[in-house]
Amino acid sequence: MSTLSAYEALVDHYRRLYHFDHLAAIVGWDRHTMMPPGGHAARAQAEAQLSALMHGMRTDARLPAWLDAAEQADLDAVQRADLREMRRDWMDANALPGDHVEAVSLASSRCEHGWRTQRPANDWPGFLDNFRPLLELVRTEARLLAERTGLDPYDALLDRYEPGTRAAHIDQLFGELKSWLPGLIEAACTRQTRIPLIEPVGPFPVAAQRALSEAVLDLFGFDWEKGRLDVSAHPFTGGVSEDVRITTRYDEADCLQALMATIHECGHARYSQNLPAEWAGRPIGRARSFGIHESQSLFFELQIARHPAFARVLSPLLVAHLGDQPAFAPENLARLLTRVERGKIRVAADEVTYPAHVILRYEIERALIADEMQAEDIPAAWDEKMAALLGVDTRGDFRNGCLQDVHWTKGAFGYFPCYTLGAMYAAQWAATIRQTLPDMDACIARGELADILDWHRAQLWTQASRWETAELARRASGEPLDARHFRAHLEARYLS
Repeated sequence: MSTLSAYEALVDHYRRLYHFDHLAAIVGWDRHTMMPPGGHAARAQAEAQLSALMHGMRTDARLPAWLDAAEQADLDAVQRADLREMRRDWMDANALPGDHVEAVSLASSRCEHGWRTQRPANDWPGFLDNFRPLLELVRTEARLLAERTGLDPYDALLDRYEPGTRAAHIDQLFGELKSWLPGLIEAACTRQTRIPLIEPVGPFPVAAQRALSEAVLDLFGFDWEKGRLDVSAHPFTGGVSEDVRITTRYDEADCLQALMATIHECGHARYSQNLPAEWAGRPIGRARSFGIHESQSLFFELQIARHPAFARVLSPLLVAHLGDQPAFAPENLARLLTRVERGKIRVAADEVTYPAHVILRYEIERALIADEMQAEDIPAAWDEKMAALLGVDTRGDFRNGCLQDVHWTKGAFGYFPCYTLGAMYAAQWAATIRQTLPDMDACIARGELADILDWHRAQLWTQASRWETAELARRASGEPLDARHFRAHLEARYLS
C-alpha cells in the first residue's frame, strides 16, 4: 500500500466508524426521550454490543501501519490535521481493553436508568448501589489512559473533552475566579434587592411553550431539515451534523426555564449543523472540544438571550404564545433574565452564580478520581462546598444536591469544567465581535443576528477540528483564552 493509499484507507475507515457513531447517537437519544421503561435491559445490552463493535474498529490492528505510512505521505495541511486527530483517537481507544469499554457502557446505562427514578425519590442510598461500581470503572479508565498518555489520571479524562487543557490551568483559572466571584455575587444581589420585579403568573401550557420554543429556534436559524426538538429529563443535544436532536424540559409553572434551555441547546445545534459537510465522517470534521461547544450554547444563551436589550425581541414572542401580562414587559423581562440568586440547581442558575456550581463539581470529581474521596463522601463534601461557595444549605436534599446532574451517572468525569471554560470563551468571542461590529448590541436589540452568527460560522463552525483549541482561539480572537473578558462582561452587566 502506498503512503497516500494508507491515508485514504484511514479516511474510509473513519467514515464507516462515523456511520456507527450516528446510530449510537440516535439510539442514545431514543433512550432519553422515547424508549419505554421496559426496554431498558435489552437496550443496555444492545448499546454495550455497539460500543464494543465500535471500539474494535478504533483498535483495528491495521491502523498503526496505516498511521505510520500516512505520516510519510505528501499530505496538505488539512490532511495533516486530519491525521493528527486520527492518531489522537487511536491512542485513546488503544488505552482501553474491549471488555472494559463494554463494562462501562453497561454500568453507565444501569446507573443513568436508575437515577431517573432515584433522583425524584431523593434516594441517595439506592443511587450508590449503581454508582460505586461505575466510579471504580472510571478510575480504572483514568489509570489506563494515564499509562498510555503519561498524563495525570484526571488530566487524561479532561483531555478527552478539552484536548490540551490540564487541571493545573483549570486550578489557576478557577482560583482567580474564586478570589472575586463571591464579592460580585454579593454586590449583584444587594443591588438587585432595590429593583422591583414582577414574577410571571402561570400556568403555562406545555403546547404553548413548545410553540414558543419553535419560534425562538426559528429566530436563531435552527435548520429543521437537519434537526428536531423533543423532551427529556435533562436537556441535551445529540445526533450528528446531518441529524441533530435537541431536547428541553417544560414546567407549567415556569416558562423561562424551557425557553432558556432551548436557546442554550440551539447554540450547540447550530455549531453541529454548520460543521463542514466536506469533512463529514473524518476526525477533522468533529467539533473542536466541549469547551468550544459550550461556548456556542452559552454565547446564544448568555451573550444574546440574556442581554437586557434582547428582552425587546423576546417580549412579543412570549405575549403571542403565552398571553400578555406585566411580567413580560421588556424592562421586567430583562430583570427576570438577569436576576442573580443563590440557588441549589446548576441548570437553573444565573450566569453569575453558575461558575460556583461548576467549581464545586470540579473539586469533587478530581478528588474522586484521585481516590482521595469515596462515593459515600459526596453528600458531605457537596453540602460543605455549597455552603462555602453560595451560602446554600443542601443537607439531606439529595434530589436538589448531588443527585441533580446526569453527567456522573454516564461516567462523564472531566466534562464539568467545560461549562465555565465555555462561558469564558463566549465572553471573549463577544469582545472580539464588538471590535469588528461596533453596533453588536444594537443588532441584538433588533433581533438582527445574521452578522453575529456569520462570525461564528467563519471563525469557529467551519473550522471544526482543523486547529488545536488554543490555536483556534488565537485565530478567532487574536489571543488564547483570557478570563479577564468574562470578568469584564459580568461586571459591566451586573454592577454598572
